[in-house]
Amino acid sequence: MIPFKMELTPEEKAILEGKQGETLQKVMASVVLYGEVFGAKRLVPLDGPVHLVTSFGIPLLKPVFEMMDELIASGLRTEKPFTVDPRPLDYNNVRCNPLEKVVFSIMYGKQKEYEQQLQQVGLKDDNAFSCTCYLPQVGNVPAKGDILAWAESSAVVYANSVLGARSNRNSGIIELFCGLIGKAPEFGLLTDEGRKAKWLVEVKTSRLPNAQVLGSAIGMKVVEDVPYITGLDQFLGRELTTATRDYLKDMGAASASNGAVGLYHVENLTPEAVEQGRNLLTEDYQTYVIDDQEIERVIRSYPLMWKQPGAKPKLCFIGCPHLSLQQLESWSDAIMGALAKAGRKKVAIPTILCAAPDVVAAFAKDRTRYDQLRATGTRLTSICALMYMNNPLCAKKPVITNSNKLRTYTTAKFLLDDEILNRIVHG
Repeated sequence: MIPFKMELTPEEKAILEGKQGETLQKVMASVVLYGEVFGAKRLVPLDGPVHLVTSFGIPLLKPVFEMMDELIASGLRTEKPFTVDPRPLDYNNVRCNPLEKVVFSIMYGKQKEYEQQLQQVGLKDDNAFSCTCYLPQVGNVPAKGDILAWAESSAVVYANSVLGARSNRNSGIIELFCGLIGKAPEFGLLTDEGRKAKWLVEVKTSRLPNAQVLGSAIGMKVVEDVPYITGLDQFLGRELTTATRDYLKDMGAASASNGAVGLYHVENLTPEAVEQGRNLLTEDYQTYVIDDQEIERVIRSYPLMWKQPGAKPKLCFIGCPHLSLQQLESWSDAIMGALAKAGRKKVAIPTILCAAPDVVAAFAKDRTRYDQLRATGTRLTSICALMYMNNPLCAKKPVITNSNKLRTYTTAKFLLDDEILNRIVHG
């Protein structure tokens, strides 16, 4: 057995000695080694299900598929049913030409087999594919203080910040291993010290800044550190309403993708900030002021990756991370209202609204609104727009989005919500 420095319980040591099988031994060893790299002194029990970032069947991930087969052959399953990031494809709602489909069939050729493997090691159900697993319709909703092992960056930052749970930004597959043993290494954001803020971010704008841009500004400045944000409560109030949670969801996702933020505190709003206030700041914290000029500077800094800067957009993605039910309803009303005002019946640009399968199902219960939205040419899907854009043929298209995460990882052009709506209606 490899000599470990971590303080392990007799049960954990027994697993490492192979007394519960070679496969579980390798799982435990991987988790312990991972924890020791970051200075963890022990493992702590998980309070909730894991959430996996690896949801796609890319044939190049052959070692992952072989590993999954070994887990299945050994009869290993996670202690609690888990959720996973979105699927990559939905030809019914996100249309592709024959050549694009050929590329996708190569890129995600193992999707069906991989999903079967996920089911056998503990996947919650066939609808458990979303980056917003924490929404009530999806059901993987941790409570304040819960210890987790998640890997999707936008989900981690939401769980930590808005819900007050505790999870590190774990590497893919490690979170699955943690779910199999029911424990995670205690370091970083699982500790009180690791949740202290090294930055005081003062929002001094004249109006509520766009969530995606604010998150982008914060992420690029603080990178992986924890920020303590002041000034937002003057716009958002001091209650975590559904609208406020949606704002913080998008802000956090942008901070996690434009930087590597895994936790933020918002004064008078997020759980730990309400309880501890500025005591969360470290003694040597730095200050970053965000005013109207800084917001404009950040927007101007975004590069345009299109080959033809003046090209007419061919596709619009809204919902990265996935939209909440309220956001889906809001965008539906906004699109149909703007079309009616312009005397138009159809969107000028194919528009895709992305949300979790169970959120789409909840929206579709209002059949009249659902049918009216589809009649405009707008489509609803549960795929990951980023995975769609990973197709090199799709990446060549002039795609617009209101998502800073999608902008960061692809060639999509970022536009503010009002600009997006204007393009959807007028082209």
